[in-house]
Amino acid sequence: MKFAVCNEIFESNPVEPAYQFAKQLGFDGLEVAPFTLGEKPVELSKRQRREFAKSANDHGLEIVGLHWLLAKTDGYHLTTNNKSVQQRTVEYFRRLIELCADLSGKVMVLGSPLQRNFVPPMTNEEAMHNAATLIAQWTDSLTAHDVILAIEPLGPSEGNFLNRASDGVELIKMIGHPNVRLHLDVKAMSSEPTPVDQIILQQRDYLAHFHANDPNRLGPGMGDFDQRPVFDALKQIDYNGWVSVEVFDFALGYESILSRSFAAMQNAIASL
Repeated sequence: MKFAVCNEIFESNPVEPAYQFAKQLGFDGLEVAPFTLGEKPVELSKRQRREFAKSANDHGLEIVGLHWLLAKTDGYHLTTNNKSVQQRTVEYFRRLIELCADLSGKVMVLGSPLQRNFVPPMTNEEAMHNAATLIAQWTDSLTAHDVILAIEPLGPSEGNFLNRASDGVELIKMIGHPNVRLHLDVKAMSSEPTPVDQIILQQRDYLAHFHANDPNRLGPGMGDFDQRPVFDALKQIDYNGWVSVEVFDFALGYESILSRSFAAMQNAIASL
């Protein structure tokens, strides 16, 4: 396993010392939320993209890829029936894939619940069909740029679409492309009746990327959730991809959050 940090935790801090701190702890990767790159991230020049990647690389951090793909955007949606919105969404994702590749990223985590939730009378089946149809239109770009799109199920507190890992796998099967895989997140999985470790074991054949955190929206080990079964399951399936720490509450500061998160993950692994 390789360990990364999602970069929105650094958004209000100077990035150079933040990168150095993360690397010293033992993190080797940086996962990027596009909105941290500016209001129009896909319009960044090639030079700007190289400079951003170099800043991380100079501190020993590899760009893992992108997540929060549609956060803080307008006019894009995954399950809509609106043809013009569908077309804009396809075109935007093609540009995001190019951005990811230019940063040397290899994975794009598709969460962004506000831009995929559906409104009745649309049914879940119709929403799944629309999402599969849209994603299929940018699989050629995924192939061309050697990027994996990782579908992220999210709990019902986030919305009404793709609430279970099995829903994500169903959508993956509908698309039927090797570059469309599954992303799992501890906070999201904790909302399911099936234990988190069992979900990981069940979906091992589809898993491409992983987020470590706690149901309390902080980092792994910063709440009551036992992380040991999580890392035991990842070990059982010989997972050798990235484990990115994603938090949603930054009040404690990145130094405390990352220190405690990394220590908790290492302790969980050492206990196996």
